[in-house]
Amino acid sequence: MSTPALKIYNTLTRTKEEFRPIDPAQVRMYVCGPTVYDYAHIGNARPLIVFDVLFRLLRHLAKQGVWDGGKGETKVTYVRNITDVDDKINARAFERGISIRELTDQTIDIFHEDVRALGCLNPTIEPRATDYIRNDDKQIDMVRLIQRLLDSGHAYAADGHVLFDVTSMPSYGRLSRRSLDEMIAGARVDVAPYKRGDMDFVLWKPSKDDEPGWQSPWGRGRPGWHIECSAMSAAHLGETFDIHGGGIDLVFPHHENEIAQSCCAFGRDVMANYWMHNGFLQVEGEKMSKSLGNFVTIHELLHTEKFGGRKWPGEVLRLAMLRTHYRQPIDWTVKALEEAETNLTRLLERVGDATATVISPEVVQALLDDLNTPLALSKLHSVRDPSILAGSLRIFGLPAKRYVLRAEPGAFTLQGQEIEMRIFARNAARASKNWAESDRIRDELAAMGIALKDNKDGTTTWEVKR
Repeated sequence: MSTPALKIYNTLTRTKEEFRPIDPAQVRMYVCGPTVYDYAHIGNARPLIVFDVLFRLLRHLAKQGVWDGGKGETKVTYVRNITDVDDKINARAFERGISIRELTDQTIDIFHEDVRALGCLNPTIEPRATDYIRNDDKQIDMVRLIQRLLDSGHAYAADGHVLFDVTSMPSYGRLSRRSLDEMIAGARVDVAPYKRGDMDFVLWKPSKDDEPGWQSPWGRGRPGWHIECSAMSAAHLGETFDIHGGGIDLVFPHHENEIAQSCCAFGRDVMANYWMHNGFLQVEGEKMSKSLGNFVTIHELLHTEKFGGRKWPGEVLRLAMLRTHYRQPIDWTVKALEEAETNLTRLLERVGDATATVISPEVVQALLDDLNTPLALSKLHSVRDPSILAGSLRIFGLPAKRYVLRAEPGAFTLQGQEIEMRIFARNAARASKNWAESDRIRDELAAMGIALKDNKDGTTTWEVKR
């Protein structure tokens, strides 16, 4: 029986559409990642988890041969960037009295620790913005992209700045479906004498001596925020790609401006064929903000007793997030976490010691309907076979084992999803023929009592050695 088609709600068209990749041999997805000046908050966790599930689903479908005529050889490339050049980063580094690089490296390490705890797979590629500002080893970087916009008449240089001329693109506003007047009325427009139009936005700006800067044809400076994603997505996915994702708050101006830059620079009608956006998050019925005292980070949820008087396991946070459809607003509550924990415990009790095998077709079918995770999770309750239940949990990024293994005193706790993170990294090492890294991960897991079972497609199962 053939697998039904994946349908995605496309923000660009405001309709649910069947997903068809541009190239049947490669599915290409880009998701906006963190700006690394502080811990990621729980609202940031939502796109991380949502698009990780989509990544898992796309890989599953690719393996089933959905797009390449049953061969099962389609590759899925998932790019999630890191913004490590930004005025907030500059201000925070100055505030702490450390270098910008020291701040961003520290924050990236914590971010990676948090997303691993949430059970997220590593993206295929995780580019840092500073590596794509000016780089002669790359065909596309930000300086080159800006120059293309200048050469084509879509940008202009003024007073050390380079700005995008919004009036040069008649379809500007198509994603957010706003007219130019509506955008001016609803936006916090930067007023500057060097701007030709109120909505023109910065592609390049000058840097002071104490600010990070790069040499360019327009003087020493740094890029605007929007040009970063246009350059990094094009460098790794091409001038037009399949899926672009992020939070609903990014539709305007960030994603609107990305589209303008990329389409005008490359002479394309679209930047990405499908635009996906997750809904807003509030905490206990209120908008999350530091002034209300309800601002909570992923790190705090995992490691402190700030929320609900206790720490929360990453898999519980993940399940609580997936119980609401990604496009709907979500209310983050202690009660929701408690219910998620109870449900996960019951599911893992039913799995017992079973080894994950196939995924329930009913679960897959629900996910194919615009990533309907609430419906897909409800289907788990009708799965009777423990092995199929374990396999089905894995597509959600939830642990398929109930073991919690503790290393020697003072070491770390190794949970099911962390084991699978290491297995994913080992499979990536094997695929790139990095045998030393593959062996290192295998030996590390073996020392902790985990036996891997390999086949020609990579490691698919593991078990605890008794």
